[in-house]
Amino acid sequence: MRALMLSMFAAVLIAQVSHADTVLITGANSGLGLELARQYAKAGWTVIAVHRRDSTPPTLADLGKQYAKVRVERMDVADEVQVRALASKMKDVPIDVLINNAANTDTGETQRFGKLDYALGKEVLATNILGALLVTETFLPQIEAGGQKKVVSITSTHASVSQPLTGGGAIFYRASKAGLNRAMLAVSEDLRPKGIAVALVNPGSMRMSIDEPATNAYGDRVMVDIVAGTMIKTIGRISMAESGRFMHYDGTMLAW
Repeated sequence: MRALMLSMFAAVLIAQVSHADTVLITGANSGLGLELARQYAKAGWTVIAVHRRDSTPPTLADLGKQYAKVRVERMDVADEVQVRALASKMKDVPIDVLINNAANTDTGETQRFGKLDYALGKEVLATNILGALLVTETFLPQIEAGGQKKVVSITSTHASVSQPLTGGGAIFYRASKAGLNRAMLAVSEDLRPKGIAVALVNPGSMRMSIDEPATNAYGDRVMVDIVAGTMIKTIGRISMAESGRFMHYDGTMLAW
């Protein structure tokens, strides 16, 4: 009996060691993505920090030196060949949480009606909508193998069609976030039978440093470390009941 109990204890211990919580974050080399990677790594998670640069960004090289469980990988989310190649490379790696953070955030004058740059528009839509869909669909086997089974896409209140606009412009960006929300709502229904929760999270207007203005046209700007820390707690609480929902980083539900 004692030998059997020891054997069962060993099996449980091996199972716990063989699968630590793992998060894959796209666009992890700067801004919110980098801060999420840093805070998840500090919490002991295995972090797959993805970037699209030709060489490893210094920010991620430094993070990898600081935390042994940070794995830096290169992948442009809009490049199907690169996405499928990385998914194949990681075919045996369970992913608990996938965070679709990579985005083209260009909101310059060429996104204003009368000056629209349609080549830029295609890039924005390809990254912000199709990229998130491609990564989610391609890495689905790894997500299914994970313990938490969560897909989180970073979106914006610009996606809401029920909220008043603060002026014109940013047409491609706003359309891309509205498209992302609708696409991921459909994905949430497709993945519901698999027990995979799909959430859309708005980080709000952030400050990357204390030297930046505390407010802008959209209101108060919160420091990125506070947004990331609060968002991680919110992601931890997400269940199937919240799948398909549009929420603020603190978990407050938002209007579409």
